[in-house]
Amino acid sequence: MGSSVTDLYARIASHFGDLIGACPPDRWERPSPCAGWSAWDVAAHVISNHRRALAGLEGTRFSAPARGEDLLRAWNAASTAVGAALCDPVRARAVLGEEFGSLSFEEFVKRMACADTLIHTWDLARATGQDEALDAEAVALATVMLLPEDADIRSPRAFGAKIASVAGADAQTGLLNFLGRRV
Repeated sequence: MGSSVTDLYARIASHFGDLIGACPPDRWERPSPCAGWSAWDVAAHVISNHRRALAGLEGTRFSAPARGEDLLRAWNAASTAVGAALCDPVRARAVLGEEFGSLSFEEFVKRMACADTLIHTWDLARATGQDEALDAEAVALATVMLLPEDADIRSPRAFGAKIASVAGADAQTGLLNFLGRRV
């Protein structure tokens, strides 16, 4: 990986925030590529995972966004707090509990950013008709991280069955197809 986790996270988080901020109000209830989830559900899920990671670091409780909550404000607060924790060497290296795979906060954020936020960035963009291009370095990293976990990520409420990519598909399409997204 060429970029630091902090830089990679900042790019992925910025793109996700841009999509939330630019989403027309009438598109929040559109269906997403995640079965049974609207665009709002996708954004709320990513925010909730960020809050969960911060709660794991701080030893506190967290709550998922509630309907009617300002998603852009919630996203900005959560992503700013994650970014600040990554910039603090002590907090970044703090080991989270078993619920988080006993990973350091920094390692957990790397996985969360590339295996959750990145993919749901595409889901949110697709649902709301916005730019679907993903960070190329993050796509490459996500592919390296997720390919060896093929069987483990097929559980319910995770990733769906793989879709065969067409010959010559770009890296983003290949990753999305691997994760059950039709492009």
